[in-house]
Amino acid sequence: HADTPQSDTPHKRRQLSLETYHWADLIDNDDKVRMLIDPTSDYANAAAWAMGRAIDEAIVTAALGTAHTGETGATEVALPATQVVDANCASKFTFDKLREVKRMFDKCDAPSEGRYIVLSAQQLDDLLSETKVTSADYASAKALVRGELDTFMGFRFVQLNAKNSAGKLILPDVVSGSGESASVVGRSCLAFQSGGIKLGIGQDIVGKITERDDKCFATQVYYEMSIGAVRMQEELVVKINCKE
Repeated sequence: HADTPQSDTPHKRRQLSLETYHWADLIDNDDKVRMLIDPTSDYANAAAWAMGRAIDEAIVTAALGTAHTGETGATEVALPATQVVDANCASKFTFDKLREVKRMFDKCDAPSEGRYIVLSAQQLDDLLSETKVTSADYASAKALVRGELDTFMGFRFVQLNAKNSAGKLILPDVVSGSGESASVVGRSCLAFQSGGIKLGIGQDIVGKITERDDKCFATQVYYEMSIGAVRMQEELVVKINCKE
């Protein structure tokens, strides 16, 4: 009749702050006549894409930025240097970098399911130029799918070439130096396991198409959502610096 063993699981909270995103555009009635079709649906698609880019930016910023923890979210947690591959941005995206990221995930027993790598078109092209990736000797399954690398070494590859509202790529630049001597030497991409990042949806995407009587009864396409993201576990996120 031994005592029941008690294992106290450590608990820590992460703070996630919601931010509301708005998108709207007006379509004049005479524009509809000139086009001979109603472009409302195309505007709605553009709005949906804009919301998607905002979600992408929130996830990337949270994954590579500073997380907040503690009872009041006052404790800042940066992505540690041990979770950065090629800190000096010395080379392009290579097969060896991919191996290192896999080793880091395997070493911390990260689940094999739900592993992703988010990278730019240039980084994907650099990786595809590596014979080890495209060679049947290294890939038991077909690595190229319609000219794109889909799944390799347990990672699902996702291209992200979108720009934010400021016109800059969502994947951040790698900057060397500071002040007037600062220069862009490459771009960061990221690898993560799905449990390492949390996306919070306070209000899902809401779309409305209405008339604006204050704008000569033009049609307004309006979209809105409220979301936030946070990095949950540093071990499940890896920042990869690559020359471009």
